[in-house]
Parts: sequence; structure tokens; C-alpha cells
Amino acid sequence: MTAPGSARETRAGWAFTAPALLLIAVFFVLPALGALALSFTDFDIYSIGNPADTRFVGLGNYRDLLGNPVFWIALRNTGFFVLLGVPLSIALSLGAALLLNTRLGRWGGFFRTAYFTPYVTTLVAVAIVWRYLYHPQYGWVNATLGAVGIHPIDWLGSPRWAMVAIVLLSVWKGFGYTMVVFLAGLQSIPEELYEAGRLDGAGPWRQFRHITLPLLRPTFLFVAVITFIGYCQVFAEPYVMTQGGPLKSTTSIVLFMYEEGFRWWRIGPAAAIAVVLFLIMLVATAVQLRFRREEL
Repeated sequence: MTAPGSARETRAGWAFTAPALLLIAVFFVLPALGALALSFTDFDIYSIGNPADTRFVGLGNYRDLLGNPVFWIALRNTGFFVLLGVPLSIALSLGAALLLNTRLGRWGGFFRTAYFTPYVTTLVAVAIVWRYLYHPQYGWVNATLGAVGIHPIDWLGSPRWAMVAIVLLSVWKGFGYTMVVFLAGLQSIPEELYEAGRLDGAGPWRQFRHITLPLLRPTFLFVAVITFIGYCQVFAEPYVMTQGGPLKSTTSIVLFMYEEGFRWWRIGPAAAIAVVLFLIMLVATAVQLRFRREEL
């Protein structure tokens, strides 16, 4: 039997969460269900004017998608982006957090602001700067490589290097957020543990391996999941920098979906792409969560 006070707390809890749940239902659940329904139809630009022209095609959009070579190119590009970008982003953000967690005195706030600034900077402004940095003749990147005897690279014009260039841009722009998360996790570790480790003769590496890393596992789980999800949805960087080229070498799943839905107005196939991407992220995230929980 539920106590009266507990019932009041339950009602109060629902009252406080109801606005957020309503917003989630309106702006997430309903659009997701709508996209799922559209993925089984041939909804296009003509259907917008007359919805009665929409036909139910079942799994036809999914069959066509699996037979589309551009989809597999986009899937491969997105996989490369995730496999290269996620480890780089986590390593860079963890390294920056470790540096900031040291006693930097009055300079700590400056470096926190400097590292976090790219994350909140408009992507268009960042892209303009990085396009100059990547310029094959006058860019700073090639000038630096030339100083050590490496020939200039056409970063954004070469199918071999374009995605690498996009990954470096994305890592530089986004690592500030995960750095803050890692920094919060580091600052939650009691200093007494490090003092005990030093008394036992543990050096910096052993302290990092046996104290820092084990206690950061929950933080690693959170950072890995949100970074993976974010990199699976990469769109703005290739759209602004290369428009998916050259030769589709930087076309991501979301960019492919955008082109299908808002360039060619094939809304049904675009919705099918969104559903496939959602399932990929759902399965991969579930695997990460289960693997990390077993470690914990």
C-alpha cells in the first residue's frame, strides 16, 4: 500500500516532468513515427501538393536502398569517419583534460576557454578558415609539411585525403565538449587516492593506469556513446567543405539522406535512410553499453 506522502511525491514528479515529456513526444516521438511511416511509401514532392497520390510500397524503399551503390559508399565513408574520428576525439579530449587538471594557476581558465571555443564557434566561419588552411598552394598545413620535406597535398580535392581532412576539422571543432566532460570526471576523483598511490611508490603512469582510468570508466562510457552518435550523424562538415565530393568520397549517410529528401524530393527513400541509420546507431550503442557494463 502506497503512503499518502509517497503518492503526492509521485504526482509532483509527474507534474514536473510532464512538460519535458510532452516536448519530447511532440518534437521527437511523433516525427520519428512519421518518418517510419513515410519510409514505407513513395512520398515525394508531388505528394506534398496532393497526399492522396502517395502509394504504399512496403519494403520497396529498403530494397532499392540496399541496391544503391551510393548508399554503400556513404555507409563506408561514415564508418571511416567514425573509426578514425571517435578514437582521435576521445584521445585528444582526454589529453587536454589531463593537462587542464594540473595546477595551471591563473592560466587554467584561459586554456579552458581556448579549448572550448571551437565547439561553440559557427561551423561556416570555421570552414572558411580551414579551407584556407587546406589550400594546396598557400595553406598553412602544406607549408608546414613542406618545411619537413613532404610534398603538398590537395586535401579537399583528393578522394584519398578529403575525408581525412574532414575528420581533422571535426575533431578539432568538437573535442572541447568531451574535454569538459572528462575534466569533470577527473575532478571528481578524490585526491587522497593519488596521495596514497605516491606513498606506495606509484609513479605518474601507474597512477594514471590504476587510479585514473578505472575511475573514469563511467565517463568513458558516456563520452564514447555521445561521440559515436554525433559522428554517425556527420553532415555539416562535408556539406560545407566539399559538398560530398570529390567523387562522393566525403558523402556521409546523413548527407546522402539530405540529398535524397531535399535535393531530389524523394521523401520516402530519405525516410528509409533515416530509419536504417537509426537502427545502426541503436545496435552499436546497445553493444557499447553492454560491453562497458560488463567491464564495470
